[in-house]
Amino acid sequence: MTQKKIKGIGILSGGLDSLLAVKVLQDQGLDLMGIVYTTPFFDLRPGRSLEEVLEIPIRIIDLTEKHLQMLRNPVYGFGQHMNPCIDCHALMLREAGRIMEAEGADFLFTGEVLGQRPMSQRRDSLKSVEKLAGYPGGVVRPLSAKLLDPTIPEAQGWIDRSRLLDISGRGRKRQMALAEHYGLRDYPQPGGGCLLTREGFARKLRLLLDCFPEAGSREVEILKCGRHFRVSSSTFLTLGRDQGDNEKLETLAGPTDILLRAADHPGPTGLLLGPHWSREDLELAARILVAYGDSPPGAVSQVVWSRGGERGRLAALHSDRDALRELMIG
Repeated sequence: MTQKKIKGIGILSGGLDSLLAVKVLQDQGLDLMGIVYTTPFFDLRPGRSLEEVLEIPIRIIDLTEKHLQMLRNPVYGFGQHMNPCIDCHALMLREAGRIMEAEGADFLFTGEVLGQRPMSQRRDSLKSVEKLAGYPGGVVRPLSAKLLDPTIPEAQGWIDRSRLLDISGRGRKRQMALAEHYGLRDYPQPGGGCLLTREGFARKLRLLLDCFPEAGSREVEILKCGRHFRVSSSTFLTLGRDQGDNEKLETLAGPTDILLRAADHPGPTGLLLGPHWSREDLELAARILVAYGDSPPGAVSQVVWSRGGERGRLAALHSDRDALRELMIG
């Protein structure tokens, strides 16, 4: 009777550490599958096929809605900006765990390195992540396993702990040597790829969620382009910086949003979010739009606006941008 092969489900970023985690476990002849997550704040899909590099099946999962739900009230709060790193990692593990159970797999693994990141990869943080995810002791971290408590898969004898590693800290020399050993080349360099760790974006996101507590992926995509202004407590204006932004805003406009354009001179496209806008909000949005266009100072410009099937036009005086700067977010 053939013995069942032990199977692991791994969360992969496409970075060197996650690639090495797979290679270290492959040395023990384990059956592996990788999961790559995407959200509006990070997209872990690499520029090349991980299936070809690692020779394991890869599943790409859009985590957007669940990630946004978690972001509104993270159990462990935020990092320096609006990055809920512990809750985010726990969410990824929880979703991977569901796949593990559905696939009849045996354990989870990641490429995390003890002490590499100050918030999410401390010893206590790693345990908190496992507990919040619902898999305490069930997550193997092959690169730092010898520095951590033995996991259930190691205790069960499914994985030989002596063949795992003891890497810690922010240094990369050992990883680079291992990459050479395994023939891994052209791997991405480490970096903070999550938008939530960036101060300017985090500030804009906080204000967006203040205006629209139920904001979804569409609103976040709008936040990723152009200039942003808080027109009132319930309205939020985005101006395109270039033609690409203008086209993107037109594509992202929803049925309750207002699109604005200057009728008589070149300038940005504006997108005013908010179902409960007032005439004053619209007039202020038009003034901001004109200020960032090419009309001469002091001139009165015509601004056309549309909302679903509604159309309108209003005049707006070209104001000095400095007078409007306090409304800008960023």
